[in-house]
Amino acid sequence: MAHTKAQGSSSNGRDSHGQRLGVKRYGGQLVRPGMIIARQRGTTYLAGLNVGQGKDDTLFAKAVGVVTFDFAYKGKKRVNVVPVKA
Repeated sequence: MAHTKAQGSSSNGRDSHGQRLGVKRYGGQLVRPGMIIARQRGTTYLAGLNVGQGKDDTLFAKAVGVVTFDFAYKGKKRVNVVPVKA
């Protein structure tokens, strides 16, 4: 019978690696400056009080505090870091 010689497991099995996006620190959690709060593509979450936005739309804390989420507009949420006293 006709058959093909071994050519490897799959010619169509290539895929990109996951980008590990999403929220990394949730509401009520304590953060320090520089800690990543959310990795995202686009602005699903908007930067609020004491939160910075990186070139790739990553949100990060700018102060020591507690993460809170609130409603911004048009179905978007805003991320704030409420400072805590030392």
